Amino acid sequence: MTDQVALVGLDIAKSVFQVHAADRNGKPIFRKKLKRDEVEPFFRALPPCQVGLEACPGGHHWARTLRRLGHDVRLLPAQYVRPYVKTNKNDAADAEAICEAMTRPTMRFVPIKEEKQQEILVLHRVREMLLRQRTQLINGIRGHLTEFGIVGPQRAHHVRLLIGVIRDQTDNRLPMAARRALLHLVEQLEQVAKKLDTIDKDLVALAGQDDACRRLMTIPGVGVVIATAIVAATRDPSDFKSGRHFSAWLGLVPRQNSTGGVDRLGGISKRGNGYLRRLLIHGSRSIMRWRSKSWVWLAKLRSRRPANVATVAVANKTARVIWAMLRYGGVYGTPLRTVT
Repeated sequence: MTDQVALVGLDIAKSVFQVHAADRNGKPIFRKKLKRDEVEPFFRALPPCQVGLEACPGGHHWARTLRRLGHDVRLLPAQYVRPYVKTNKNDAADAEAICEAMTRPTMRFVPIKEEKQQEILVLHRVREMLLRQRTQLINGIRGHLTEFGIVGPQRAHHVRLLIGVIRDQTDNRLPMAARRALLHLVEQLEQVAKKLDTIDKDLVALAGQDDACRRLMTIPGVGVVIATAIVAATRDPSDFKSGRHFSAWLGLVPRQNSTGGVDRLGGISKRGNGYLRRLLIHGSRSIMRWRSKSWVWLAKLRSRRPANVATVAVANKTARVIWAMLRYGGVYGTPLRTVT
């Protein structure tokens, strides 16, 4: 029976996995539940076939594992699988939907990330978590001190002035019990700062070892964080037809709502990788701050468009430059070849 299997939909989970096997025509052959330690032996015994699974936590790990066993693995976005669920949602229905969705000729798949890419992405995700914790701690310190009439300047780096007040035992504006409690927040904030510094150093080291990262950092507005995030999230630039497709993947192109031959364009679509989009927009803000007058085209754009619109336009342009450099090589400002 396994000799007829050509398509397999695999719904992954923490402990119990659901398999839906079908022949070349999509006709179901069998359904099977597997425990986690049974998945690899099952697919090792199965003849090479096309295996589909959702791009969810653990999906890239299992995709690499099954690919090493000789299978043609396809990762599907969960939102593209959902329309193929025919009945109430359960593991068996999800596995069947995956099996059917991956056979669609217009289906878009997610590139499988290698371990090196995921190593860098883990650093970025932990960094983001620590940044949120830092913001929460700073806001907590500010808020609690405000209750005693102690207010400091805006901006995160000015929190050191408030920390000085907390540690100043001679400042009678702050009750002793409140001071002791706030010192716990100060200690946490310092620990978070040290951890962020360690992660930033790791990112700098990884960027120095990667040729693509070094080249991307020659682009204005692109530093270590953006370069490593782009390289980790983009397995192969040829997955995108052009810089515009890459920019659309990042959600930096206008949202379209057209009908009856009438084109209606709105704000940016905000689809795709929101983390990369946010980083590029932050990088564009630095360009707007330091180069809005020296770059003629940017000065003209800024004169006729609001600041936020111009910032997104710069981010869009930066994304296209990034794709071109990843696709064709070279460094920023050095023409490599003429593209017609």
